[in-house]
Amino acid sequence: MVTTLITFEKAARIALFSLMPNRPYHAQWMITRKCNYRCKGCNVWQEQDTKELSTEEIKKGLDILRDLGVIEIVFSGGNPLLREDIDEILEYASRFFVTTVYDNGSMAAKKIDALRNVDFVAISLDSLDPAKQDYIKGVKGAWHNAMEAIETLHKNGIRVGVSPTISQLNLYEILDLTRYFLRKEIPVWYCLYSYDCAPGQNQLFKIGKKNDEFTITDYEAMVNLCDSLIALKKKNNNILITSQILNAVKNLYLTGERTWKCKALKSFFIIDHRGRVAGCHVQDPVASIFDLPKMWDSPKFKELRKKYRECNRCTYLCYIFYSLHGSVKGNFQIAEENWRSAKLFLKGDSVKFPGLVKTR
Repeated sequence: MVTTLITFEKAARIALFSLMPNRPYHAQWMITRKCNYRCKGCNVWQEQDTKELSTEEIKKGLDILRDLGVIEIVFSGGNPLLREDIDEILEYASRFFVTTVYDNGSMAAKKIDALRNVDFVAISLDSLDPAKQDYIKGVKGAWHNAMEAIETLHKNGIRVGVSPTISQLNLYEILDLTRYFLRKEIPVWYCLYSYDCAPGQNQLFKIGKKNDEFTITDYEAMVNLCDSLIALKKKNNNILITSQILNAVKNLYLTGERTWKCKALKSFFIIDHRGRVAGCHVQDPVASIFDLPKMWDSPKFKELRKKYRECNRCTYLCYIFYSLHGSVKGNFQIAEENWRSAKLFLKGDSVKFPGLVKTR
């Protein structure tokens, strides 16, 4: 049985800050560059940095985010579950924030107790084809690990979802992957393949150069996928992406025009493993998390927000999401469209994964 761990205090705080304008609603914290996979579309594993904030420094940073008005935090990396103190970090964060943690499928099943505290666990699964998944992740057995993690977490009452990264390599199977997990009442939300737009600059968190194998070239297929997902959303609320986002992406691939202005450093921002802050990971660091309280309303940040509004360098879905929905009105739009999806996390029927065989 899936149970909700949200407290009255946490729910009240989220409701209050959701109605407050001009606050940062979302923070993504890339708390480590450690990674145990070798993904083809990412070079984090090739550019390691062992210097990262301590447990107490991260908790101090979380206190700052809470006071600033952040209501949702996403922990990523690298693989955040590789941190030895991740249990303590997740327990502390989940007291105050809607908390999501990403995993490549290798660690989640080993971290059941830690993950009971969070609101969502996103497992990166890009294909139902074992060979293709293993190829994309650069590790033999990656598909099996991800499928087993999803099954194990669901059976243990953890709120788990699947997060495929849409690329040219899997574009034609995303709809089938989505339907597969919807039949099992497993929610799906998406990433869109992208890369470092200006490699070589002093950007916050480098991910990788452009890889032609992943870069979407079939625009018509991408448009059709958006249409199909919009239609599917009308029948199933476990597709956790709004129709507004899908229409914006569709328009981008149809016309090359963006229907949004970036709200980096306004409704969202990014923090790296050293505690440096930027509007997004492709921008230069502009502050330390410990300086955010005095910097947030500063003339420097106000000028940076104007600059970021005109930026059109990336297509990261999470940034598009919080640019389109990063306001009080946007919060109501999300609530109006997705509130019924909460039913998934208040129940937990057993889901069977036929064909999944445990290995020793």
